[in-house]
Amino acid sequence: MDLALPAAPVAAAGRPAEPPARAVAHPGPALAVGPARPAARPARLRRARHRAHGPASLRRAEGSSLRLDLAGRRGALLDAGTVRRIPRGRWATTGSTRILRRTTTGWTPYRRRRPHRSTPTTVRSPPSPEALLPSTVQIIAAFEGEDEGATGSGFVLDREGHIVTNNHVVQSAAEDNGPIEVVDFEGVRHDATVVGRSPVYDPAILKIAESGDLEPAALGASIGLHVGDPVVAFGSPLGLSQTVTSGIVSALDRPVTTGDEDNVSSYINAVQTDAAINPGNSGGPLVNLAGAVVGVNSAIATTGGGGLGGGGSGNIGVGFMIPIEQVRTTADQILRNGEARYPVIGAQVRTGRADSVGALITEVNKDTPAEEAGLQKDDIVTEVDGKPVTDGIALIVAIRTHQPGDTIEFTVQRGGSERAFEITLDGEVG
Repeated sequence: MDLALPAAPVAAAGRPAEPPARAVAHPGPALAVGPARPAARPARLRRARHRAHGPASLRRAEGSSLRLDLAGRRGALLDAGTVRRIPRGRWATTGSTRILRRTTTGWTPYRRRRPHRSTPTTVRSPPSPEALLPSTVQIIAAFEGEDEGATGSGFVLDREGHIVTNNHVVQSAAEDNGPIEVVDFEGVRHDATVVGRSPVYDPAILKIAESGDLEPAALGASIGLHVGDPVVAFGSPLGLSQTVTSGIVSALDRPVTTGDEDNVSSYINAVQTDAAINPGNSGGPLVNLAGAVVGVNSAIATTGGGGLGGGGSGNIGVGFMIPIEQVRTTADQILRNGEARYPVIGAQVRTGRADSVGALITEVNKDTPAEEAGLQKDDIVTEVDGKPVTDGIALIVAIRTHQPGDTIEFTVQRGGSERAFEITLDGEVG
């Protein structure tokens, strides 16, 4: 019996078409060629949705079609008769305008992203302490009738010719109307006058007639300092102008007095440093590594019997600076009113030795904030606003970190019991 099998049809692209599901015989005894297979389900046609946004929207290219072969195990992308199998998670393109991604839920349009174009930036070097050199000056003042008997340092505060220095540098010249000169970083001398000074906090503000091209110093903040932070001291120690020394912050909130035995009225809540400070550095800036002033050099500890601020043996690695926040406040008061004010409570306290239990009140003046609050003689102040007080100097410094009109809380030991008092600070000029 002859068996006739039809010729395999040829697709338009010149390829054999998909073979039929099973062989078909002419009339006669049936001859099974192979096991019967179920007919393949025709591929479904899906039309991609047109999306109106961006170049990634799906657009049909002329002469091409998009078909997904759902019978395939992984699916296929058909474009103009070409079949390519795409694994899940891969990208596929249909022409130059259509991009699809094969996912577990189907084909997902892909939005083209424009390439990122970085904007060129100018790289600037960070500021450094060296930038403060043009703002640092030397102070030469009369002392006890001798012209140029005192030397110190300072820095430019603003472009109006105001200079910051220490009161003890120009105090004698100010009281005797002696000459004061400011030597700038180029060595040019300028006659200066005293705008105002504060013996209590120790800053003084000078004024020169022609500031020229003097650059004001950048002011920072001592409140952000930490023990161990590197700092740089500028000044004219022993008359050597434009001298720079370095060290670290050794301690913060150190209560100290400045001056000698005849003038111990300056009390400072100081920043302590081991940067080399010598006579002539007073009034110069203490600077962080960003080139911003965080304090004003004011006193040193010596071993020659001079105490703090004395000129006994020079630097031993213990120097003290006025925090720049206090300098700002005092300078602002002087420039606005011609004088500085400081807070008082109207009571006397014992100084000169450390009392581990607190500060002993030796006298309470009449009609003062201390009397109105209820303080009494022999009271021992142990805390101010919750911060421990160890002696009389610490109490004075704690009070002077505030401003007149502020209300602070004292913790007091009296007769074996602890009491609390709120005191509103008065103010005096100084």
